[in-house]
This record gives sequence, structure tokens and C-alpha cells, in this order.
Amino acid sequence: MKFAQDIILKPVITEHSMNIMRSQRKYTFVVAQDANKIEIKNAVEEIFKVKVSDVNTMHLSGKNRRRGLTSGKTAKAKRAIVTLTEDSKTIEFFDSLM
Repeated sequence: MKFAQDIILKPVITEHSMNIMRSQRKYTFVVAQDANKIEIKNAVEEIFKVKVSDVNTMHLSGKNRRRGLTSGKTAKAKRAIVTLTEDSKTIEFFDSLM
């Protein structure tokens, strides 16, 4: 059994994510690699007490990085863009960032 805190890892705070949050009520999170859309929806509704209408996910591959002669890759990640319903309240955590 997965807990909501194990699915939603952290919010994404970028200029683009803040713009779509203000205009379209879409919030971006880094989520667990094996989480599906239904689990992400339930986790966001449980943690933030909001109503979710849609969830879009994307897989981000690791980037190549070099430090001198040593090369490697950064970690893979999965992001979820969560759209709230019109009658739902906003997420308070993001309200303090605007």
C-alpha cells in the first residue's frame, strides 16, 4: 500500500509552472516513478483537500553531465501536472509563493 506522501515527492517551482498555476489552475509536482494517474489524483486530493479534474504525467530522462574526465547521468524523474476543478479551492502552499 502506497501512502500519499510517498507518491507526491515535491512541488516544482519554476517560472512556467507558476504562470500556468495562475492562469489555468494547474499545479506541477515531482512524483514517484511507479505512480499512475489515479494514485496521483487521490494523493493530491488527500494531502491538499482539493478536487482534481485532470492529471497529465511526463517522464524526464536523466541529463548527461561531466566533471573533468568523469561522466555520468543525473537521476530520472516523473512530473505530474494536476488540474483543479473550477469549484475547488487553491492549494495554500503555492499561494504564499505568488
